[in-house]
Amino acid sequence: MTEKLSPSPVDKSRTTLSYAAMDLHSRFMTVADLRRAARHRVPRFAWAYLDSATGTEATARRNRAALDRVLFTPSILHGEVTPDFSTALFGETHPLPFGVAPVGQSGLLWHGAERLLAREATRAGLPYAMSNLANATPEEVGPETGGKGWFQLYPPRDIAVRQDMLQRMRDSGFHVLVLTVDVPVASRREKQVKGGLVQPPRLTPRIALQCALRPAWSLARLGHGMPRMKTLDRYTTDTSTRDMTAHVGYLLRTAPDWSYVRWIRENWEGTLVVKGVLKPEDAARLEAEGVDGIWVSNHGGRQFDGARGAIDHLPGVRAATRLPVIFDSGIESGLDILRAVALGADFVMLGRAWHYAVCALGDAGPAHLVDMLRKDMTANIGQLGVARPIDLRGLAEFANPASEGK
Repeated sequence: MTEKLSPSPVDKSRTTLSYAAMDLHSRFMTVADLRRAARHRVPRFAWAYLDSATGTEATARRNRAALDRVLFTPSILHGEVTPDFSTALFGETHPLPFGVAPVGQSGLLWHGAERLLAREATRAGLPYAMSNLANATPEEVGPETGGKGWFQLYPPRDIAVRQDMLQRMRDSGFHVLVLTVDVPVASRREKQVKGGLVQPPRLTPRIALQCALRPAWSLARLGHGMPRMKTLDRYTTDTSTRDMTAHVGYLLRTAPDWSYVRWIRENWEGTLVVKGVLKPEDAARLEAEGVDGIWVSNHGGRQFDGARGAIDHLPGVRAATRLPVIFDSGIESGLDILRAVALGADFVMLGRAWHYAVCALGDAGPAHLVDMLRKDMTANIGQLGVARPIDLRGLAEFANPASEGK
């Protein structure tokens, strides 16, 4: 007998639900729908890690508000348009202009999330970026990417660790290195602390109770223990930290400078992208330093609560460099993807949305999210009378907040 979802999302005793007898689009039409379902299947401590920002979460809200201010004027009488979403980036042509952004401790959110997302993204022809703070190793995940994976590096201080990690990336089939530079110190992440997550994760009575209330998540983890950052296992045996949000990665990490970028460029022969760029002058200098791509991001509001919406910075960065520009932070729909491309992004990455999909729907989640975003882009680009997202350049503008609603 096929198991169906109940009228409201509830935990099930199985890690992956069967949806053969129902149309997922009738229940999960938006990322917000996936988010609501995921919240009911993930323990509070894991949910706080995935869904929270830092401070009062004002920057996360500004990301959303800024995206909503990017508006178009739909055209008419353009006849039938056949959308073409294919996008070339770093020598690869992808069928859609988006991919999977790196998320640390992905396996904490749902067991096996890294390999599942890598496999499904690769099957869909989309890039998957793995974090070095993941709960799987590059050796486990790399083969799922068909030799086309991206790897996010939080900058290790020790040169020997850097060299070893770069070699592991090469050997595991990762060909794009994403150097993340916008986390020089640990953020406070107040909701995460209040949720009870400690570093390293361990089964406290409080955590055990939260797990008991989410049997689907717990059964998926059964026999695997609490997740750990397996990529970093070989580099440290000291897992103690003073700050509840400062995990083992912070014991290895440094706050990079321009000489660090030069070292990475000299020691990584593949594609190099720098993530966390907001200022045009930084983008221009990175191009001069020989990087291959610029990633505009404010870390989804997870690091600093006094920043503008990330998309506010996109046009300036686009104007400052000839390099490919990638964008993330706050993307929740196909329309948001079109907004980012219209303002200068060559490619868009989503992080939370993929994990909402996995936590809500298990194995069925990634493919459903791809289909959802494709359908949303198709519906919206049809209103604008163009076939390719790139043709939206120059057709979007920021609304004046004072005039909205008039």
